[in-house]
Amino acid sequence: MTPEAGPPSARLADLVGERHVLLCCGTGGVGKTTTAAALAVEGARRGRNAVVVTIDPAKRLANALGIAHLSNTPMEIPRARWDHDASAVNGGRLHALMLDTKSTFDHLVEKHAADPEQAKRILDNTFYRNVAGALSGTQEYMAMEKLFELHDEGGYDLIVVDTPPTRHALDFLEAPGRLTRLLDNRIFRVLMMPTRATLRVTGFAAQTFLRTVARVVGSEVIDDIVAFFRGFEGMEQGFRDRAGDVGRLLGDASTSFVLVITPRRDAVEEAEFFAARLAAGPHAVDALVVNRVHPEFSSARPESLRARAATLGARSAAANEERALAMARLAARYANLADFDEVAAKERRELAGLENRIGHAAVVHVPELDHDVHDFAALRVVGRHLVGAT
Repeated sequence: MTPEAGPPSARLADLVGERHVLLCCGTGGVGKTTTAAALAVEGARRGRNAVVVTIDPAKRLANALGIAHLSNTPMEIPRARWDHDASAVNGGRLHALMLDTKSTFDHLVEKHAADPEQAKRILDNTFYRNVAGALSGTQEYMAMEKLFELHDEGGYDLIVVDTPPTRHALDFLEAPGRLTRLLDNRIFRVLMMPTRATLRVTGFAAQTFLRTVARVVGSEVIDDIVAFFRGFEGMEQGFRDRAGDVGRLLGDASTSFVLVITPRRDAVEEAEFFAARLAAGPHAVDALVVNRVHPEFSSARPESLRARAATLGARSAAANEERALAMARLAARYANLADFDEVAAKERRELAGLENRIGHAAVVHVPELDHDVHDFAALRVVGRHLVGAT
C-alpha cells in the first residue's frame, strides 16, 4: 500500500525510493513518458540502479532523455549527464531502453526451446518472421516479458515502465492471462496436432481461423502457419510458467501503479475508468500525477478582472496618447489574467473529488511549464515537482 503520511510528493518519493517496479499508465499525450523518465532519474539520484523502458515505438523517451536512439538492450546513461552538479547520492545508475517486440520474442523462443534446432525452426519460419510480431496482443505480452527479464536478470533496483495509452495498458496488464487462455484454446491444440490430415477434419472454428489468416497473408503460407504453431511443441509449459511469474510480479507488493493525467474532462474520466478496472483485480493506483496544471495567479474572480480591464479600456479613450497606450496594455494584461484564472478554475472543477474516487493514491500536481522537456535539466525540474528535493 502507498504510505499515508506526509505530503503527496513525499509519498511518491517513497515509492521511487522503495518500490521495485513503477508502472506509469495514462492516455496518450498527458506526459506519461516524461513522468516515467523523471521518476527513473530521481531513483538514480537516490542511489538506486534504475532503468526506464517504453513500449511506445515513438521516440519520445529518447527525446526526453536528450539522446538520439534507444534499442531493446538497456543503455547506461553517463552519470555526468543526469547528475551534472554532482548532487546525487553515490552509487546511482540510470539506464533506458525501448521495447523491440520481435527481438524480445526471439529471445523468449530461444530461452524455452528444447534445443537450438527447435529455436531455429521457429525463428526461420516465414509466418513468424513476417507476421508474428504484429499479431494482436503480442506487443503487450512481450512488454511483460521484457519487464520480467529486467526483473529476473537485470539486477535493477528500480524498473520504471512507460505503458501504452490507458485502455491498451489494461491489455498490457492482462497479457499473461491471455497467453494462458491461448495455450488452452481448442484451435491452438488442433494446430499442434501432428498430421496435416487432421486439419481436414477439424471443426468449423479452426477452419475459420485458417481462412481468416489466409485472407491476410495468402493461402500459400498456411503450411508455414501450421509449422509455426507445431514448432512450439513441448514449449507450452515454459510459457505457462513465465506467464505465472509475470502475473505474480504485477501483483507483488513491490510493484506500484502511477496514473498520469491532465486536468481535462476526458483524461479525468479515463483515470476513473482505469482505477476502477485496477480495483476490480489485485491492483490499485498508488500515485496520481496531474500534469500541466495551470496555477491560480489571482484571488480575484475572473469577472472582476474583466470588469477592471473594461474600465481601463474606457478610461484610455479619454487619456493622452502615451497614457492611453499604457492603460490599454494594462487592460490587456487584466483580460489575460482573467483567461488564465478561468482555465485554472475549470481545471480545479474537473479535479474536484477525483482523489476520493480513485482510492487512497498520493495526488501530485505538476504545473504547466514554460518550456519543453527534452533534456536532463528539464527532467530535473519535473522531478522536483514529482518528489521534492533529493
